Amino acid sequence: MNITDKLIVNRKPEVLKRLGISKTTFHNRINQNLLPPPISLGDRAVGYLQHEIDTVLAAMVAGKSDSDLKMLVAELVTQRQHVA
Repeated sequence: MNITDKLIVNRKPEVLKRLGISKTTFHNRINQNLLPPPISLGDRAVGYLQHEIDTVLAAMVAGKSDSDLKMLVAELVTQRQHVA
């Protein structure tokens, strides 16, 4: 499956509910590169790519270390450049 087949964007409340964490923890994890950063949806709106959140969540469930998660997040962000 191609990345462009999976471009579903979720807003923050949906992502927070899915992860079951607070806003503070969510933003801390983004700042620590443990979760992918948002994408811009307009002047004042952002969203999160569902497949990225799903991938990181699966890695967390699998017990991956923080360093593994950071490498995964970096790879996911790099893949964004290849979406056409």
